[in-house]
Amino acid sequence: MPSPLILASTSVYRRELLGRLGLAFDTARPQTDETPLPGEAPAALAARLAVAKAAAVAAQQPQAWVIGSDQVAEFDGRPIGKPGGRDGALAQLQAMSGREVRFLTGLCVLRHGRPALTALDTTTVRFRELDAAEIARYVDAEQPYDCAGSFKSEGLGIALFEAIESSDPTALIGLPLIATARLLRQAGYALP
Repeated sequence: MPSPLILASTSVYRRELLGRLGLAFDTARPQTDETPLPGEAPAALAARLAVAKAAAVAAQQPQAWVIGSDQVAEFDGRPIGKPGGRDGALAQLQAMSGREVRFLTGLCVLRHGRPALTALDTTTVRFRELDAAEIARYVDAEQPYDCAGSFKSEGLGIALFEAIESSDPTALIGLPLIATARLLRQAGYALP
């Protein structure tokens, strides 16, 4: 019998993705401070937060393997967060029009007292040139206020792009399943 598995996230997107692997799991909200450290690069931030989220839950559930994940959007070398509302989403998409944004997704599979199993996925999104009316139509249709970068690639947001460059199409949604499956196999879970 495998150890209990916990997703250290209450994100509906991550929960739906992990469900694709067919493993029983619970979810828990990690209590972590997500404030970037001074001068912290976006990739380092994503990696650190993934480990911190997994560790926070693993400390409370030492018998379980815990999956932590965090995604940081990097634009012009700086992290960008969730827009928080319509005006923020409009501004983010206008700034990214015709440009590239990197999405760095940190992943950690951890059991208390054992070494962390980690991975980092980089996905590059190239936005097409967008006019103000297109941006407003999109934002009003999907209201992507809880998504870094102000879009949902699994929905209508795909129409905003010229290309997505990634080794794992699920990473952009928030949980890179290829790396997750690899790390879970290393932890002893039976996956195809």
